[in-house]
Amino acid sequence: MTPLAELEALADPAKAAEMAAYHKVDRPYLGVPVPQIAELTDRWRAELSLDDRVALAADLWRTNVHEARVAAARLLTQARIRPDAAAWALIVSWVPDFDGWALADHASIAGQKRLVADPSRLDTVETWVKSPHMWARRAALVMTLPWTKQNFPKEQDLAIRARVLGWCATLAADHDWFIQKAVAWWLRDLSRHDAKAVRGFLAAHGETLKPFARKEAARHLPGT
Repeated sequence: MTPLAELEALADPAKAAEMAAYHKVDRPYLGVPVPQIAELTDRWRAELSLDDRVALAADLWRTNVHEARVAAARLLTQARIRPDAAAWALIVSWVPDFDGWALADHASIAGQKRLVADPSRLDTVETWVKSPHMWARRAALVMTLPWTKQNFPKEQDLAIRARVLGWCATLAADHDWFIQKAVAWWLRDLSRHDAKAVRGFLAAHGETLKPFARKEAARHLPGT
């Protein structure tokens, strides 16, 4: 069977209807849960060359089937892909297609790995911060979440944190709920590792955030 046929063989119409209602994005759903998709993509990764894997990911994404797009992203979610220029280019090409949090997050997790592998790609991501496409703006923060998590960041990592905090300052004035949530998410995760930086951000820009986002950003700060 083709990879798409393997996914279709696992289809559950009742679950597909539930997923369509939940995600509220008009596209085909099969009703296949992520763990089953992961089993398939793990096998495909083991069987395919890198070029074939990138080609398959492109083909699956083009189907517009929800589970196929999840599978496409998972095929490229791997810390070590060498060379990875084609994988990164494909992930970037998907960003204009983002239209909901679930697929955007699957693809953004794949993007995180490629950014950590080559931080110079942040120059591309930075262009999304002022994009008219809300999901692109959100992806700029979701893809850079790895820099909120280091306990012992190097000088370059600290510079990247400061750079993305600048993006957060720009996006704090964006009152779309998903953007506010993403800014809060970035700050909340950073607060576990650099509370001082988050306190400074909130002192300077907290009043620009919506109250729910400001509260979420400060959730793990000591004394709050």
